[in-house]
Amino acid sequence: MDIDSLIQFDKQLLLAVNGSDSLFLDGVAKVLTTASTWFPMYAALFYLILKNNENFKKIMLIIACAIACVILAGTVDDTLVKPFVARPRPTHDPQIGLMIDIVNGYRGGRYGFFSAHAANTFSAALFFCLLVRNRILSTVLIIWSLTNCWTRMYLGVHYPGDILCGLIWGGIVALTVYTIYLKINRKLDTGMNFVSSQYTKTGYQQSDVDVVITVFAFSVIYSIIRGCLIVL
Repeated sequence: MDIDSLIQFDKQLLLAVNGSDSLFLDGVAKVLTTASTWFPMYAALFYLILKNNENFKKIMLIIACAIACVILAGTVDDTLVKPFVARPRPTHDPQIGLMIDIVNGYRGGRYGFFSAHAANTFSAALFFCLLVRNRILSTVLIIWSLTNCWTRMYLGVHYPGDILCGLIWGGIVALTVYTIYLKINRKLDTGMNFVSSQYTKTGYQQSDVDVVITVFAFSVIYSIIRGCLIVL
C-alpha cells in the first residue's frame, strides 16, 4: 500500500468514527476534550506526589519530569512538527472538510499532524504508570489518554493517523524522561523498601492512589452530566 492509499484510508476511517446524531455525545466529547475538565485530576496527581515523596528535591524532580513530558510531547509538536509537515486538519481539508461533522463550530487550528492531545496525555499517563506502579491507576490513566484521543476524532479535528503518531511520540518521550528520572533519582533515593499491601512497589500509598482514581471518576460523571444538560 503506497502513501496515497494510506492517506485515503486514514480519511475514510475518520469519517466512520467522526460525529453522530447525538447531542448528548457531542456535549460529552466537547467537555472531555477540554483541558479544564481534567484540572482536578492534575491536582490529585500533584497531591499524590507531595504526599508520597520524602524530600523536596525528589518532589521537584518528579514535577520537572512531568512538565518535560508535556513540553517534549506537545509543545515540540505544536511549534515544530505541525508547521513543518503542514497537514491540514480534517476540518480544514479541502477534500473532506465539508463532510466532517462539526460540534458547536469547533474546527481547531489549521494543521493537525500529529495530535498534541494524544502525545501529551499518553506521555503523562505512561510516565505516571511507570512512576507509581499501580495496576488500577495505570488502567485509569491509559483510559484517560485514549478517551482524549477518541474525542479528537469524534470532533473531526484529527485523523486516526494523527492520533497513532501522537501516541507513539508520547510513548517515546515518556520512556526517555522516565529513564532520565531513574538515573537522577538514584542519587536522591533513601533506599527505603515498601512491601506492605498499603503501598505500591515504588512506595506510593494505596489510599492516596485511590484519591486520583476517585477524582477521575467524578470528572467523567461531570462530563456525562454536562452532556445530559445540553440535551435538556
